Amino acid sequence: MTHRFPLTRRLAALLLTATALGAAAPVALRAETIRVAIGTQDTTINCATGGLLIRELKLLEKFLPRDGRYKDVTYDIQWRNFTSGAPLTNEMVAGKLDLGAMADFPGSLNGYAFAKAGRRSRFIAVLSGSLRGSGNGIVVPKESPVQSFADLKGKTISVPFASTAHGLLLRAVTAQGWEPGRDVTIITQAPEVAGAALLANKIEAHADFVPFAELFPWRGFARKIYDGAQADAPTFHGALADGDYAEKHPEIVTAYLRAAIEADRLIAAEPERYSELIERVTGIEAEVAYLFHGPLGLQTRDLTWKPAYRQAVKTSFATLKLLKKADSDIDLDRFVEDRFLRAATAEAGLDYAARLKDEAPLPLRANDAATGQPITDASRVAQVWVRGEAKVRPYAAPETAFAALAELERQGREARAVYAQDRGTGIKLFATQAWYVRDPKGALSAFLLKGDAQGYATAQGGEVLDFAAARASHTQLSAR
Repeated sequence: MTHRFPLTRRLAALLLTATALGAAAPVALRAETIRVAIGTQDTTINCATGGLLIRELKLLEKFLPRDGRYKDVTYDIQWRNFTSGAPLTNEMVAGKLDLGAMADFPGSLNGYAFAKAGRRSRFIAVLSGSLRGSGNGIVVPKESPVQSFADLKGKTISVPFASTAHGLLLRAVTAQGWEPGRDVTIITQAPEVAGAALLANKIEAHADFVPFAELFPWRGFARKIYDGAQADAPTFHGALADGDYAEKHPEIVTAYLRAAIEADRLIAAEPERYSELIERVTGIEAEVAYLFHGPLGLQTRDLTWKPAYRQAVKTSFATLKLLKKADSDIDLDRFVEDRFLRAATAEAGLDYAARLKDEAPLPLRANDAATGQPITDASRVAQVWVRGEAKVRPYAAPETAFAALAELERQGREARAVYAQDRGTGIKLFATQAWYVRDPKGALSAFLLKGDAQGYATAQGGEVLDFAAARASHTQLSAR
């Protein structure tokens, strides 16, 4: 016989069955899966502490909350890699990503894109930057006669449009009193296309963001003739969050920034090791990564929202309106938000206020590899990364480093890379591509630009030399 229970009796029976099966059923009903979808730019190596390193070292898993409202949560961590900020922004606006890393200029575009969609994103942290603007740069083919930006009048310059390098290029053009289309022709070109064009001498100059203005010269087919530091305009790469996601899961956003702080600590302690990791993942040589992330690096890793970086965002807003990429204003104080970073910094036991005031690059705390004496003046520091050695050797001056190079060669060994510091701007250089001034006492000072070296030699006395001549002259002096 079939029994037809009233609805209430059937529900009671089901509840009795669930009770008999134990407590597992109610727990399963409470379980939740939370997506943490992060867009990164692996080849834009200054985003490493907000992406590549967190992912490869599984740092996010270490800091995600697992108590309170997150006690029974399962995290669905998703990583997506992009070559530039624009497609990353598209995915964020489409709701496919919750967090993303990009530079100031595309980051500002991110804010506009969200606003246009009736939503809001938040610029939650800096990852790496330069208060003077170093990192973006302009290169020419290796054999080009061009020695400075002024020599580019009447020529064609390519740049990835809507990138932070585009902003730099426009500022450099304005500083010369030029007008795009009249004095220079600006065309759009992605880094991978520009590299081939430079190699084949099909483009007269190319402006680009981290790390291409250093990578192309390192690979031997370009020369850098302009560094962003000459513009003296702050630039940075940072992290953004979908505003709705940040409001719903502030603890997860804070955990992401805790992971970024830990990634920053690790690479500061062992820049060579993690530069090698960057190379294994991206193919961008460790020697280039170290140029940025090592002590006295080309840019400084710093998560805090310094006033200059806030100004960089404001400048980006103005440039975007000039380019007609935006037609409205964004509230800077609402867009740039540091409360998640302050929470993460406190959890890490760090003093946010003290870091906010610190504008120094990652210091070089080392003894001269030749003399054993502490290096106290960074203005003429040189470094040698010897093939087969895990650590870069520091030297107080280029002439000491050159002497070490000569000895290495006598031993049948070689240097992977040699670095120097620009005497004028303080930026880190590949020593092989620098110009040098040898003063009457034989001391060498390095410069990115030949014109700067000539100016210094005229003012201070001395002779301008390229790398090979500087090495040869020092060898001759040492032999006397």
